[in-house]
Amino acid sequence: MADPTQSQHPPRLAVLASFSGSGGVERMLVNLISGFVAAGRRVDLLLIRDQGPHLASLPEEVERISLGSQHSLLAIPALARYLRHRRPQALLAAKDRAGRAAVLARALAGVNTRLVLRLGTNLSASLEGRSALRRFWRYWPIRQLYPRIDRIVAVSAGVATDTAAIAGLPRETIMVIRNPVITPDLAQRAAEPCPHPWFHDAGPPVLVGAGRLQRQKDFPTLIRAFARVRQTRPCRLVIIGEGRERPALEALIGQLGLTGQVDLPGFQANPLPFLARASLFVLSSAWEGSPNVLTEAMALGTPVVATDCPSGPAELLDGGRVAPLVPVGDPEALARMVLATLDQPTPAARLKDAVADYDQAYSARRYLAELEAG
Repeated sequence: MADPTQSQHPPRLAVLASFSGSGGVERMLVNLISGFVAAGRRVDLLLIRDQGPHLASLPEEVERISLGSQHSLLAIPALARYLRHRRPQALLAAKDRAGRAAVLARALAGVNTRLVLRLGTNLSASLEGRSALRRFWRYWPIRQLYPRIDRIVAVSAGVATDTAAIAGLPRETIMVIRNPVITPDLAQRAAEPCPHPWFHDAGPPVLVGAGRLQRQKDFPTLIRAFARVRQTRPCRLVIIGEGRERPALEALIGQLGLTGQVDLPGFQANPLPFLARASLFVLSSAWEGSPNVLTEAMALGTPVVATDCPSGPAELLDGGRVAPLVPVGDPEALARMVLATLDQPTPAARLKDAVADYDQAYSARRYLAELEAG
């Protein structure tokens, strides 16, 4: 039987991921895989979970392979069989649990496939307030398994520093590669019609927030800040996304007397027309890895205000020199900066220049260099 690594075809790359929703991680993976395909690579997408709207945007050349399990640890035997049979040149694992499963599957398979792990969130910030025992059990397998990964890639310097501290690894061993946010069709998709009526009338300014309706995004702080802004000037707020905190957010909107002024239109397959037409995009997150929607807004030249959360916004906004940063969980400070930015918007050119490294092709090339190293 011929050695597949000696084929005249381009190298086979594998991507291990779990698609379970409509979040930014899934969208960035599709962008990255599309960049690999555009660069002439064969890609297998190995799915632990295979649900989510972003899968529909995969290039048709990508082979989707379900591992037949809903949990990363239970997927290890199937992943090991894949590695033995297909012998990909490299495997890119997305997120911590997938990376740990990949380490164990590679050992079980007895192959030398190069393993690269992509990390996109600040883990210690996400576990803030959790018990010491819970943090220990979360961190212990990381410390045991991460040293066996060939290359760890973080989406921001903040994530890299956080990961190095948790894993007990030298910071210089973790590479930062920016997310492939700016795609060739970004401007075209942003120019598509916006389905929300507030962007088609001559009404007051519209602020936009976006993300899953969950604790990480801290939309209660955004809504409370918006209530303060409206005491000074008329405006409206649209929060794009869906999630388990919808009932609580709707209750807060009612309590603050904002019904009819704040709208939660749910998940939007293409949020770019909202971002392009917004008077201001506001990121209110308690923690991030590298906030993609903030990057997209900046790439479109839309003025932004963001919390100085760990991690990502300070890197995008150069410590507040590109656009304003405010403390996490402070609606008063957020309201003040929203008003100031509405009065004096950041120049579009400055925002666009700040995100030049978040280009899809550039990001894909840097990942390929790590996947195909050696």
